[in-house]
Amino acid sequence: MSDPANISPSRRLFMAGSLAGIGGVLASDRAASQAIPTTPIGRPEPKLDQPPPLPRDKHLGWAVVGLGDFAQAQVLPALERSRRSKTVALVSGNPEKAKAVAARYGVESGGLYDYGSMGKMADNTDIAAVYIVTPNSTHADLTIKALEAGKHVLCEKPMATTSADCQRMIDAAKAADRRLMIAYRVHWEPHNLRAKAMMDKGEFGEVRFASSDHHRPLEPSRPRDQWRILKAVAGGGSLVDIGIYGLNGIQWFLGESPSSVSASMFSPPDDPRFAEVEDVFTAQLVFPSGRRATVSSGYTSDKKRIDLWGEKAVATLDPGTAYQGNRLVVGNAKRADEILTVEGDAVQFTGEIDHLSQVIAEGGELRTPGEMGLRDMRLIEALYQAAATRRWVDLNPDMTIRSGAL
Repeated sequence: MSDPANISPSRRLFMAGSLAGIGGVLASDRAASQAIPTTPIGRPEPKLDQPPPLPRDKHLGWAVVGLGDFAQAQVLPALERSRRSKTVALVSGNPEKAKAVAARYGVESGGLYDYGSMGKMADNTDIAAVYIVTPNSTHADLTIKALEAGKHVLCEKPMATTSADCQRMIDAAKAADRRLMIAYRVHWEPHNLRAKAMMDKGEFGEVRFASSDHHRPLEPSRPRDQWRILKAVAGGGSLVDIGIYGLNGIQWFLGESPSSVSASMFSPPDDPRFAEVEDVFTAQLVFPSGRRATVSSGYTSDKKRIDLWGEKAVATLDPGTAYQGNRLVVGNAKRADEILTVEGDAVQFTGEIDHLSQVIAEGGELRTPGEMGLRDMRLIEALYQAAATRRWVDLNPDMTIRSGAL
C-alpha cells in the first residue's frame, strides 16, 4: 500500500452521527438560537457522548503493586482520570518511594504495603482490585497473594513466564471467587477498535494474511530494562516482551488461533544484552481457516506496526500499540485514507481499568480474561519450541502442542 506519509488529501473521520440531513439541522438550530435569552439562565442538561463519571465516592478502590516507570508514568495517571476507579493503596519494596508516590496521589499511610505484607490487604475493605505492575517472574505469586486477600486482579502482560504459572493464577482466582484479567490495553485503544470494527463489517474484503512487527531498543542503562535481559526474570526476550502484542492482536483481529507455527530467533553473539534472551524473533502462523500471518519482534529497531491485508484494502496500524500517537491508515496501491478517531490513545489505559471495575460492580464477561493470557503463553512456549527444533509445530485449539508434533 502507499506509504502512510503520502496520505491523500481525502481523510475520513470516525464520529457519531452523519452528514445526512445537515441542512434541516442547521435550519432548526437557527430557529432555536433565536429563543436563547441574552441574560444568564440555567440551560438544559446537555446530552453527552458518554455517561458522566460516577461520583468520586462511588469509584472502586485500587491498589497498584509495583511503582516503577510504567506504573508512575501510565497506570497511576490513568487511575486519576478514570470514570469509576481510584487509587487507595500502593505496594512497593521501597518504603521511601511509596511514601513519595502516596503523597502525590493522596494515598493515606494505612494504604501502604510491601510485598511481604500484601496479605494484610484482606483487612482493607477500601481495596476492591489490585493492578500487578512488576517484572514478569513475579506476576504469578503476587497475583495469587492478592486473590487470596480477596481482591480482584488486573495483571500486566505477559501473564506469567510459564503456562503452568498461568494455570496456578486461574485456579487461585476460581478458588477465591474473584476476577482475573490481563492488561491487554490495546483492546481499548481507539484505532485498534476501529480497525477491528471495519474488518468485522467486511470493509477490507476478505483478509487472508496479517503481519505484525514489534521492535524497540533494549537499553539496560535504564532501570526498566535491566531485568529484561535476565531470562529468569523476563521469561524470554523480545517475543515475550513486545512480540506478544502481535500474537494477541492478530488472534483478536482474525477471531481464531493458529493450528501450526514455525519460528526462528537470533541474538548477536558479541552483544552482552543478549547473553540470555533473544534479540530478533520471527514466526509464521497458519490458522484453521487457511489464513496466514507473520510476527516479528526485536530489541534493536524502533517500530510497532500491524497490517491486515484485505482484498479490498490493507489496514495499517503504524504505530499500532504505542502509548500515544497511534494511527490507522486504510488503502491500496492507488490511495490511502487516514481513519481518525474521536477518543485519544489515553483511553486504552482508563478503559481497561474501568472495564474491570464495571464487571466487579455489575457483573458480565471480561474482555481479556486470564484464560486469554494462558492461551498466549502456551503459544509463546510452542514458538520457542519451534525455534529450538527448527520444525513446524502443530497445536491443539487451546494452544497446547499436539501429541507427536515434535
